[in-house]
Amino acid sequence: MSSREKDFCCCFLKTGNAQKSAELAGFGGNTRVLGDKLLQRQEILSEIENIASRQERLLNGLATAGYIRLAFGSVADAVSLMYMDRPSREELEKMDLFLVSEIKHPKDGALEIKFFDRLKAMEKLSLNKNCDDSASSIFDAICNSAKQNGGNKSEN
Repeated sequence: MSSREKDFCCCFLKTGNAQKSAELAGFGGNTRVLGDKLLQRQEILSEIENIASRQERLLNGLATAGYIRLAFGSVADAVSLMYMDRPSREELEKMDLFLVSEIKHPKDGALEIKFFDRLKAMEKLSLNKNCDDSASSIFDAICNSAKQNGGNKSEN
């Protein structure tokens, strides 16, 4: 398979359009017909499936990393933000606010910061992994503890 054909496969996964993918991959001529012909070849279809499978594994890994950050990340920068009097753009860009789901600045001058739900992130992590019984029971214990405490969230 040529490098141009591999480029076509990558472009097709991004666009879903055979003609546009043939154009982006650098094919000339009637790209509509050429794109359709390329999609009829088994080696092209296999390559598209292989690339899609690799992308899916990568995205699953990124999602898992994000859930880990949500479940176990620090809220220190968000708390620091609450005590800052007009932070500069540079100060804000240096902060890790990944855990923040919403920031409000009502007219009374107070700053309201809401965080993503850590328990939901842990639940997603446990659903995405084939957890052993001990990990599952730790998760259940955390959930039960939260329910017994009235489900209070640590939102500021």
